[in-house]
Amino acid sequence: MANTITKRELVNKICAETNSDLTQNDVLEVIQKTVDLIIESLGKGDRVVLRNFGTFTVKEVKAKIGRNPKDPGKDVPIPARSVVKFKVGKTLKEAAAKVATK
Repeated sequence: MANTITKRELVNKICAETNSDLTQNDVLEVIQKTVDLIIESLGKGDRVVLRNFGTFTVKEVKAKIGRNPKDPGKDVPIPARSVVKFKVGKTLKEAAAKVATK
């Protein structure tokens, strides 16, 4: 089973693997600002492209009629909504493919 890496663990790894004067708080601030700007951009409907990692976009999902699993005879209206989609970049796709073959 794969491990989970938290934001804090990511900060610790970046600090350990870079030779800079950045503190953990500096790195955490940069990561948090990056996440905040991605969220803000997506909230405006912009695309966010991180080369070789992937592309975040907001897509509109049309309204549809669903089924209630507890009462399949009943129609349940599902309203239109916006969802975030992520298209995997080349480098990330290749890294994931290596994990799948292990």
